[in-house]
Amino acid sequence: MDVTRNSHEDIGAPPPQEAYTNAPDLRREMHQVLALGAERDGRRARPATAPLVDATAAERAWLLRRAALMDRMALDDPGPGPLAAAAETAEQLVLHDRRHPDLVAGPHRPDAITLASSHRLYVRQEYAAWTAAGRPGI
Repeated sequence: MDVTRNSHEDIGAPPPQEAYTNAPDLRREMHQVLALGAERDGRRARPATAPLVDATAAERAWLLRRAALMDRMALDDPGPGPLAAAAETAEQLVLHDRRHPDLVAGPHRPDAITLASSHRLYVRQEYAAWTAAGRPGI
């Protein structure tokens, strides 16, 4: 029997305060995520002193950080706009991770989560695992 994991406990996602313990403050993270997006889109050159990184891993790091940022903003302001942005960016991370399962850092794969409302839990799981692994891909 296949059990679908959709609850906080089943997914094993840490609570937000634990998942984002080492995250930069919201303002700083917003600037960093915007800068990474500009590099990704070619609107800004990557610094020459920055180490070379795998493009797929860098894309995932950007998606993860953006989804975590939107999740944190929705936690601070649970209005319809922030909640929709958090859900949308979480879904984008899940779709990326389904195409690149080798980059998943946490214990549960994105396919273990079938309800869109639980994708934010997946973001928390992945952000916590990503920071514990030394923030690869950036």
